[in-house]
This record gives sequence, C-alpha cells and structure tokens, in this order.
Amino acid sequence: MRLRLVAVGTRMPAWVDQGCADYVARMPRECRLELRALPLGKRSKQSPPGPAMADEGRRLLAASAGCTRVCLDVRGRAVDTPALARKLQGWLQSGRDVALLVGGPDGLAPACLEAADWRWSLSPLTLPHGLVRVLVAEQLYRAWTLLSGHPYHRD
Repeated sequence: MRLRLVAVGTRMPAWVDQGCADYVARMPRECRLELRALPLGKRSKQSPPGPAMADEGRRLLAASAGCTRVCLDVRGRAVDTPALARKLQGWLQSGRDVALLVGGPDGLAPACLEAADWRWSLSPLTLPHGLVRVLVAEQLYRAWTLLSGHPYHRD
C-alpha cells in the first residue's frame, strides 16, 4: 500500500522539504509515503478564488483516482494517535492506496470534499500548508510505529 500526500503548492521552504523527506525515509516499504506537489491554480487579485480552486480540485481528484481519499479539512474529524493508528491499520488491510489531499490557499474544492472517504482535521487552528505536510507525515509515521510496537509512541 502507498500513502500519497497530494498537496497544492510547489514552493515550500527547505525545512518543509527536509521534514517531509525525513519521515518519507522512515516509512517501511509496505507502507510507503510519497509526496506529490501540484501547482497552484491561476489566481489574480481581480478574480474570485472559485475557478482556481476548481482547477486544483480537478487535479487533486485526478492524482487520487482509485485511492481511498482523505481530505485534510478543519471541519473534519480530529483523532488522537491511537485512533489514527487504527485508521492506518484499516487502510493497510484494505490493500488500496490512500491519498491524503491538502488544498491550496483557499482550501479544498467542494468536489474534493464530496469525494472524500474521510475528512481529517489536524486542528481547529489555521495552519500553514507546509506545516500541514510535515505534521501529516510525522503523524503517519507515529501511527505506523504504534502499530509495529515501536517505543516511539508514548502513552
């Protein structure tokens, strides 16, 4: 099974790329984590964000075709680490790849939210998109270590 972290935005600070790369390298072969960055939709100060969001949504849906879709959404369900580990275990048992979708500056397109198999909230706070990438990668690694009995997770 592969976990695909599909995020809108290609220009991230070095610390984001380094943080993600660190957790990608830690994940085992049977639960690989891949990051795929998609370009932002075209925006201008004069145009409404809807068309750019719709374009990003189409590309996010195309990149996640055939996968279980998890949308990172502030209105989603907040879970603790053991609950995330149970989710990960279910995904592993299903055998389907999982795509975790992170929207652009205006959020996820309604089409993505409608196509979601699960909506996950990291926090009620508004978080920078780069930080979301690192947090998701770290939490997936932490969930994996909990499933494998590694002492990384502390109760």
